Amino acid sequence: MITVDAVKVEFGGTTLFSDVSFAINENDKIALMGKNGAGKSTLMKIIAGINKPTSGNVSVPKERKVAYLPQHLLTEDSATVFEETSKAFEGIFKMKAEIDAINEELTVRTDYESDAYMKLIEKVSELSEQFYAVEEINYEAEVEKILIGLGFLRSDFNRSTSEFSGGWRMRIELAKLLLQKPDLILLDEPTNHMDIESIQWLEDFLINSANAVMVISHDRAFVDNITTRTIEVTMGRIYDYKAKYSDYLELRKDRRAHQQKAYDEQQKMIAETREFIDRFKGTYSKTLQVQSRVKMLEKLDIIQVDEVDTSALSLRFPPSPRSGQYPVTVTELSKSYDEHVVFKNANLVVERGEKVAFVGRNGEGKSTMVKAIMGEIDFEGGLQLGHNVQIGYFAQNQAALLDESLSVFETIDAIAEGDIRTKIKDILGAFMFGGDDVTKKVKVLSGGEKTRLAMIKLLLEPVNLLILDEPTNHLDMKTKDIIKDALKAFDGTLILVSHDRDFLDGLATKVFEFGNKRVKEHFEDISGFLEMKKMENLRDIERK
Repeated sequence: MITVDAVKVEFGGTTLFSDVSFAINENDKIALMGKNGAGKSTLMKIIAGINKPTSGNVSVPKERKVAYLPQHLLTEDSATVFEETSKAFEGIFKMKAEIDAINEELTVRTDYESDAYMKLIEKVSELSEQFYAVEEINYEAEVEKILIGLGFLRSDFNRSTSEFSGGWRMRIELAKLLLQKPDLILLDEPTNHMDIESIQWLEDFLINSANAVMVISHDRAFVDNITTRTIEVTMGRIYDYKAKYSDYLELRKDRRAHQQKAYDEQQKMIAETREFIDRFKGTYSKTLQVQSRVKMLEKLDIIQVDEVDTSALSLRFPPSPRSGQYPVTVTELSKSYDEHVVFKNANLVVERGEKVAFVGRNGEGKSTMVKAIMGEIDFEGGLQLGHNVQIGYFAQNQAALLDESLSVFETIDAIAEGDIRTKIKDILGAFMFGGDDVTKKVKVLSGGEKTRLAMIKLLLEPVNLLILDEPTNHLDMKTKDIIKDALKAFDGTLILVSHDRDFLDGLATKVFEFGNKRVKEHFEDISGFLEMKKMENLRDIERK
């Protein structure tokens, strides 16, 4: 369907990748994987036709449609949510208007034998063929179905897009993209800012209703659920696996083991050959053998072992000061903004050492409850923090609170204590701050880099209650694994607000569900909760 042929990309004399070739077939579900900076987003933009390669080309048949959802975008503020989403059908509406205009013109013209008249007939015939090839669609019903699936309420439809956060605007763009029913959907981190229910709906849509899909995502469960093929970008080339992400990891491990064995054997042969050359280069009877081996070494292709991420540093939180038995006790707590009730008469108790997750649709009060615990908002009802509770808080805007005048190294050096000070560069390296990155000022860092730096700061502070509000946005899988392992070993109490199922799995042992203006306690882990929740979702859909 779509072919990528010998594509090469260079930036400032440095080759990002070269001789990249593969085909995307109908109904392929592809995960595009690789380390940060390997070139995944660049390759996706080339397939989308947004960027041009240094050499090589991408062939997309004229009748095929490719749609691309970038990580960051801006939605115009002049339309309502429903109007903006309906723009997905603009091309069809324009085609219908053009057909009507030409037909109107044909009825009033009388130059039936002229070339101009014949051209109009040809044009309207061609347009009509295209228009009537599009299956009959109830456009308004389609827009409504997609918007509700992505988490919007009907009451949101007539609100201006300007009233919504960047994450919700991203969903509007995603809705427009899905409604176009393209032959290839390209998604770059689509699940950032989406709640668990919306992600599940998107998974179901991509599996059952979409054509070909290529996705870049750090949400391991999402990638595993929707993809059956994995293309890895590494060290300037690609490897193509007919396997989902978790199976690809095992295949990659085997590949690297074989590469390492071949590399070791080649290096041994090179060493032996050089020893022979050095030993006999002055010996007349061995001259031809020496020359032959020198030429052989000159022509030898050195086996390369694919880069292995050596950043798997084991991080541990400092020992937690002991808190009271119940770090957080909430009694009959209610919060409203004017007429809008967020939740009413909420009760929850978090015991010392528990690791709990706050889950639910966006806007149902998860972050509001966190702000109440932090004392950042007023509320009705009771909220008691236990004895000697010391809170470490990671807010969604935590990155914006960093001192921009400091360097990366200075930011961590200012809070590191004891032996940890000797490991600052190792810790920074684990979070992908290598080489000269440590001397960069915070003000020049990207949003993702600031998020990682803010997370390191939190890891090093001695606290006994950690509250993390969407901590994994902008983090790659390796970094998430490092943080998850550190949180598992954390001996204090943990409250996690997250839509990342893979991150929560094996970490949160209890779930508080926010929805319908109340907070419900579930004693299952996230897997048990989701199994139950999927059944509830079916009833929810029936009610709607």
